[in-house]
Amino acid sequence: MEKETQNIEFKASWRDEYLKWICGFANAQGGKLFVGVSDDGEICGVQDAKKLMEDIPNKVRDLLGILVEVNLKEEEGKEYLEIVTEEYPYPISCRGHYYQRSGATNQELKGGALDRFLLRKQGRTWDGVLVPYLKAEDLDGAVFDLFRKYAKKSGRMDEADLQDVNEELLDKLRLTENGYLKRAAALIFHPDPERFVTGAYIKIAYFKENANLIFQDEIHGNLFQQVKGTMDLLTTKYLRAIVSYEGIQRVETLPVPREALREALLNAIVHKAYESLTPIQIGVYEDKLEIWNCGTLPEEWTLTNLLGRHRSRPYNPDIANVFFRAGEIEAWGRGIERIITACKKEGFPEPQFDYDGGGLWTTFYFKEEYTRNATHTSPNKGVFGETDGETDGEIKLTERQQVVYREIKKDTSHTAKSLARQLELSQRTVEREISFLRNNGFIDKSSKENKSNWVVLK
Repeated sequence: MEKETQNIEFKASWRDEYLKWICGFANAQGGKLFVGVSDDGEICGVQDAKKLMEDIPNKVRDLLGILVEVNLKEEEGKEYLEIVTEEYPYPISCRGHYYQRSGATNQELKGGALDRFLLRKQGRTWDGVLVPYLKAEDLDGAVFDLFRKYAKKSGRMDEADLQDVNEELLDKLRLTENGYLKRAAALIFHPDPERFVTGAYIKIAYFKENANLIFQDEIHGNLFQQVKGTMDLLTTKYLRAIVSYEGIQRVETLPVPREALREALLNAIVHKAYESLTPIQIGVYEDKLEIWNCGTLPEEWTLTNLLGRHRSRPYNPDIANVFFRAGEIEAWGRGIERIITACKKEGFPEPQFDYDGGGLWTTFYFKEEYTRNATHTSPNKGVFGETDGETDGEIKLTERQQVVYREIKKDTSHTAKSLARQLELSQRTVEREISFLRNNGFIDKSSKENKSNWVVLK
């Protein structure tokens, strides 16, 4: 017998609650539910098999409104049932609840996940939902002018279309339907999109020693304003440039390539799950910058798909189309590739991408010369006041950093994963503490043959 998978589930006996599993298969890619088979795939048999062959199809039809195929199987003298469920093109509920097969589990869909599922089954996306009471005259004419300027420069729209009045331009951008404007129009062209979408803004915060919040800002307004405002704040207030000279010319180098940072920000804005009602969050630390965006990958995708070559699958296709016409993004799913290329081209560490099911993290690690300087000095002089200069030379560890440091001293073969498991912390948290310890000269990687071990320096 096969193992349990996305399309296969085993149950030792029949219970009516397993109608939820059939519902889950119908809402996913279909599948088979075997009754009379234990979790490990052993045939244990089922009683009253012939009666169940009549009862189960009737219950499925009456409660789910669909048809399934129930087959009687026999192996080694033991009878069991195979219930075959096809994928359905419309939403299927069980007693008013919606379920969907995910991996080898059956999940009840709620909140944003349910909204996404229902929209997808209707062939719609979140940003394509129509907004009552929103009219073209409510939108910001200055944003239309800005879009026309960008689109003319990009060459991705006919100049004749750009000369149309705003109402006609919205139609050309596919932001209208049956006389109504879409959510994408509110986010991109309305002066206050948060009237329609809660949490449609960006939050930036600066942290010291991975825990202490030093200062923060919020960037509101339409999506074009959010891109510009966020880039301005990051590059003038949050990221301290390293100054060098080429002859008599002063050169300022940011700890993150500007092109890569902008591409990551645009990715977050275009692919955000706005129905989550949470802002995009950017955390700036002494040694890195993190962008967290609440969103989900396509159902069949993993992080590997996202990092490899893939077709463009924007979560918000109407928003993506406007940003593409404006020349802000590419159309062929090359956003992450462009981020990595920009970092490599300028000799920066390759960024790290993580996906935890609730959102995507993009982490830029700063160059060593930047972290070495930033560890002992305050952020931008002239923005936050005079710099404090060097510390007294003694770096004080937080309690958690002391624990991580102590465990590494005990066992230099520890990895972030093993430490996270032992200390009951998230791996991301442990990686932050290890990065701090390493950047401040407490530990380093072994220079011997076995480079996986740590060397304790203090």
